[in-house]
Amino acid sequence: MNPTSRSMSVREAVTERRSIKKFNGETVSREAIMEILSDSRFAPNHGKREPWRFVVGAGENLKDIQELIREFALPAWREMSPEALELQSGKFMNPGAILFAIVPMDARQKERLEDYTAIAAFMQNAQLLAWEKGIGTCIKTPAYLDHPKFREALGAKTGERVIAMLQFGHYDALPKEWPHTPIEDKVTFYSAAGSASDTSK
Repeated sequence: MNPTSRSMSVREAVTERRSIKKFNGETVSREAIMEILSDSRFAPNHGKREPWRFVVGAGENLKDIQELIREFALPAWREMSPEALELQSGKFMNPGAILFAIVPMDARQKERLEDYTAIAAFMQNAQLLAWEKGIGTCIKTPAYLDHPKFREALGAKTGERVIAMLQFGHYDALPKEWPHTPIEDKVTFYSAAGSASDTSK
């Protein structure tokens, strides 16, 4: 059981969640992934379009998707020493499940932006729900997501974009919290009477 596997409030999940980059190799079951994704589908989305689709490697097919990633993340892997290969491949061999998020590329700018924000909300839901279960996550956007052969292998259709990889997994230690910028430094209250006002007022 991971340190975070407990019932928690929404606020606790949001503020205590960490991106996990060092997974311990323990698998995450298909059932756990499907439960997380099923609950995540309640993310807000304009027009109720549900603009998301996912290709998942979990359970018995996790190895298949890891081997696909290896071909594009480490194209020269066959020439690497066993030690170097093990070191370099840990980033995609140690997660317990891997998901690729696919979004439609609507030609209309408004709808396209709506769909992007919707799938981002979905993935944040998934991360928070996983965290409550003691499952760590990390979103990644590797360069090969747009590679034509990767898209073909993943089954991405014309008019779709593979927008991100979301890794799930178990871990042995929590990463240290990093200092977040005070929100006052990021917020401006608009005033029609003049320049934007200070957040402290």
